Amino acid sequence: MSDDRPRPTSLKSALAAFVRSQGLEERLARQGVLAEWAPAVGARIAKVTEARAISHEGTLTVGVKSSAWMTELQMMERDLIVKANQRLADAIVKRIRWELIR
Repeated sequence: MSDDRPRPTSLKSALAAFVRSQGLEERLARQGVLAEWAPAVGARIAKVTEARAISHEGTLTVGVKSSAWMTELQMMERDLIVKANQRLADAIVKRIRWELIR
């Protein structure tokens, strides 16, 4: 007797298939930048910044606690982009838009 019932799949496989079928892979990858910001830049910078959003074009918006820190981070932008992208599968972050946290 042959069994024509579908084989069970893992939840991980089912979710991955759903994400692919809905075209959400790129969007989820971009959102991963927000979660990876603090580990990527280190505790010192993470303490004074907050990754807020990432655009479809790759602009990461980061809130900064003071204008002095903002000036310092603007000079470090290229290095911070490299660090953020090293934690991801693709080079998602193209530039950083700094804004003062109010």
